[in-house]
Amino acid sequence: MNFTQLLLVLRGRAWIVIVATGVTVATALVASLLQAKSYTAVTTLVVDSKSKDLVTGVLYPSQLLPSYLATQLDIMKSQTVALKVIQNLKLSDDPDIKESYMEATEGAGSLEHWLADRLLEDLEVEPPRESSVFQISYTADDPDAAADISNAVAQAYIDTNLELKVVPARQTSEWFEAKIIRLRNSLEEAQSKLSTYQIQQGLVASDERQDIETAQLAELSTQLLAARSATYDSISRKKASEESLPEVINSPVVQQLRTELNTAEARLSELSQSLGKNHPEYKSAKAVVDSLRAKLDLEIRTATKGVSTTAKVAMQTEDELRSSLDALKDKVLNTKTQRDQLNVLLRDVDNAQQAYDEALQRYHQTSLEAESTQTDVVILNRAVAPAKPSSPRILLNLILATFLGGLLGIGLALFVESLDRRVRSAEDMAGTLEIPLLAELC
Repeated sequence: MNFTQLLLVLRGRAWIVIVATGVTVATALVASLLQAKSYTAVTTLVVDSKSKDLVTGVLYPSQLLPSYLATQLDIMKSQTVALKVIQNLKLSDDPDIKESYMEATEGAGSLEHWLADRLLEDLEVEPPRESSVFQISYTADDPDAAADISNAVAQAYIDTNLELKVVPARQTSEWFEAKIIRLRNSLEEAQSKLSTYQIQQGLVASDERQDIETAQLAELSTQLLAARSATYDSISRKKASEESLPEVINSPVVQQLRTELNTAEARLSELSQSLGKNHPEYKSAKAVVDSLRAKLDLEIRTATKGVSTTAKVAMQTEDELRSSLDALKDKVLNTKTQRDQLNVLLRDVDNAQQAYDEALQRYHQTSLEAESTQTDVVILNRAVAPAKPSSPRILLNLILATFLGGLLGIGLALFVESLDRRVRSAEDMAGTLEIPLLAELC
């Protein structure tokens, strides 16, 4: 069957299409008029998506915003929010609702949860599209009830959203409060150990005493080197020939005695050539030489005695300086050990102080969060009781009924045509009889 034949069939069976369409439209009209009216109230919310914490000011990553908005959508449609609405509006106290609950469940389960499930069935939340505005729609038989429940859902969501922030913050704050007590005790214990150790060892936090002792150690080391050099010099001079000593060479008495001794020895040499050894004049001259030599030896010994004394004093000074240096070294090493232990205790105090300060800062922050009444959700438009019902939509129902009735009429016309086939055109005649068409009379 081509399109032309279809049109001829519909024209021939037009009464069927008209009757079917009329019956369908009339049925839809009666059903729409008999259907109970329902009203839909809409509340709009703005969920701040600036990704900034209201208390701490911390910025959230922007890539988390879609998941954040999706989470808010799930919260709005959660049973927790529905139970808050039931509690705030005291819906569970309504006798009609109780009667409906008993008829539906025969008393099984919880009235509040059954009512929450029914409330969520009539609740619709439209997620934002490229914005942060949510639309909360609730449909009910009573326009005032629809508006009240829609606004109550919005307020319950705001309260729930705030609780989800405040309750964890309050629990964290309580944990930090207990943690701070332990950290404070640890800090006080570390400070007590430090103070006790400083008192026992006579140490202070500064390095002034250690610097002084280090300077004294360097000075003693320099003095010891100088004393050791003086000792070596004194010993070397002591070991040298007595006559080559500067004290002997530079002594005027020794020089005069040597001059006199040289003169006396020259006279004695002259006398020995002309006089015998037993000659009184020779003996007198020899006695003079011996006396001068004895005096010279005495003066030399007296001069060299000072060198020995100097060497002895230098050695004694070196020993004293070495003893003082060793004692000071031991003291410096002991002080360094004490200082290292002091530094350990100081680090313990610093670490305990840092941990305490950080915990105290987090405690103050979580305390502010726990006491916060600020939320990032604002009611943009509160729902009002709708003046017109949202259903039934009579005009839309009639349009749909007309379309569906027309389709039904066309189907019935084709079905009747298949049961009672008629010739409606020359093409039908030629096709049915299978003979050539000679002429067509109009």
